[in-house]
Amino acid sequence: MDINKDRVILPYQHISQKALLSFLLGFTFLFMIVAFYFNSFEEIVNGQFKILTSPSNLTTDYFALTNVGATFFNSGILMLHSLVLIKMTKARINGPLIAAFFTVAAFSFFGKNLYNSMPIVLGAFSYAWVTKVSAKKSLLAALFGTALGPLVNEITFNIGMPVIMGVLLGNIAGFIAGFILPPLAHHFVGFTKGFSLYNIGFSSGVVGTIFTSILRATGVEIEPVSLLSRGYNVPLAIFFILLFVSLLVYGLYQNNWSFKGYGSITKHSGQLSTDFLEKTGFSLTLINMALLGLVATTFVLVLGGELNGPTVGGILTVVGFGAFGKHLKNVLPILLGVILIGYINSYDMSATSVIIAGLFGTTVAPIAGRYGYFMGMVAGGLHLTVVSNTSYLHGGINLYNNGFAGGFVAALMIPLLEAVHYHRAQRRELREPVDPAEEIELEKEKS
Repeated sequence: MDINKDRVILPYQHISQKALLSFLLGFTFLFMIVAFYFNSFEEIVNGQFKILTSPSNLTTDYFALTNVGATFFNSGILMLHSLVLIKMTKARINGPLIAAFFTVAAFSFFGKNLYNSMPIVLGAFSYAWVTKVSAKKSLLAALFGTALGPLVNEITFNIGMPVIMGVLLGNIAGFIAGFILPPLAHHFVGFTKGFSLYNIGFSSGVVGTIFTSILRATGVEIEPVSLLSRGYNVPLAIFFILLFVSLLVYGLYQNNWSFKGYGSITKHSGQLSTDFLEKTGFSLTLINMALLGLVATTFVLVLGGELNGPTVGGILTVVGFGAFGKHLKNVLPILLGVILIGYINSYDMSATSVIIAGLFGTTVAPIAGRYGYFMGMVAGGLHLTVVSNTSYLHGGINLYNNGFAGGFVAALMIPLLEAVHYHRAQRRELREPVDPAEEIELEKEKS
């Protein structure tokens, strides 16, 4: 039953590729324009230079490193770079690519920049060239794989090497990381059975751990950092709430001013690969993204957290995956599980580390989607405990630390849950996960 439900394409009206591109371009230019509300041209330029030339290990908040305007502009640059790659490969914009686009935008607030992304992108596409497969097959790895950007900055600027040698070795390391990510990501989908949406986050964690181990073996100390900003809640809350309300209103307008059909989204578990744009159309996907954005922003504010680089990144990532696996029904149990375990174990619930564990912990939302609210809460609580202990392994050079931890949570829980379900007379058959890279199609292949 479940396998068929997840594969049916529902008869909703779909939007043109030109309109989707315009939508993403609108986001890009909005962030670039907003940058100048917060800071002057000179401050943004100086901030950009500092972003490009500073170490960026977890958790380096670009608001604290530079300023809000430079950070928004950095995000806009990386979004524009993502769109250029999409057009170069002639890929159709779909749910996975929207998720990748927003994830790149999100982590551009704390860790990604054009300098540390380029060698990884080149490595991923070189893998496609060497193996003689279409570049579109490596597109998601190229975009998501920039999670390892801090590896490039760390070697270039932070281990005491001469500048030229640091640039050379940093770019070589980034290129190698990008080159090996596509095959690893394809393999690790099976490890998590598609129940951790940040599949490349797990792959990047493995690669990052190997690189960090090699560097530590040579006497180089690589440690996570904690550079966080405070005091931006009011302007950022106003901006993001207005943004998500506007998206919601536009989505409702496109859907004849109703939520009709939204239930078709929440019926899906979210297991990889679940493309809401393909299954339910643009209007319902946009409504879902907007609702998730409002919930994620509220989550930060209600817990007394700060809207800083990492938490804004968490919000935008949740929004992006509103097109690709996440919805209210499978996200809320994860957030509740994090809150419950956090209070039981006396965590500081307003701490950025706890809040981003909740936001990014929704990587395991498909567990709640398939096994129900209670198991979703268990997954959320377990994720909070695991993620606190994984960043040391890779030294913070994998920005998707929650994806790394979420992979372990899914790999632990799914076999146990399926063993229980196996003995149920009316169990739902667990479908095999689908590598999101297989979902990327060329524009000419499908009208």
